[in-house]
Amino acid sequence: MDVDQEKSQTCCPVARGLAKVGDAWSMLILRDLSLGLSRFEELRTSLGIAPNILTARLRALGEAGLVAKRRYSERPPRDEYVLTDAGRDFLPVLHVIGEWGRRHNGEGGTSRLVDTETEALVEPMVIDRVSGRPLTEMKLRLALPDDPLVSGAPGKRSWLLD
Repeated sequence: MDVDQEKSQTCCPVARGLAKVGDAWSMLILRDLSLGLSRFEELRTSLGIAPNILTARLRALGEAGLVAKRRYSERPPRDEYVLTDAGRDFLPVLHVIGEWGRRHNGEGGTSRLVDTETEALVEPMVIDRVSGRPLTEMKLRLALPDDPLVSGAPGKRSWLLD
């Protein structure tokens, strides 16, 4: 992937995530798999990607645990590619990236997500699972791994009494 392996060892979850899917081809492959394309030639045609690049990206996505190869024909041997649980968990990230792209670079029209049950257009956004509040409305800070909020360890006590 485009983000080097050193970044995957950092405590930053963004760097770790980008180490797994940090290039546009990989994200577009995940998008196409989510839309039901599963065979190498379908993906190559849809993306207009060179076969060697597609092969490398599919291998990397497999090693990252986002895509699995599944045999659908023994004679001749043929494989298809499917999303794993980790790959499916990444889809909302893609949807939010797509919504950002539509809102800030959507001149000339873009495709949209539609809820298949209601046929209503979907406007993806990121919310805090605990409070239900949109992250764009919250003031945020990063807590490092040793922060008691993250580690669950009791807070450091001061020798001074309040």
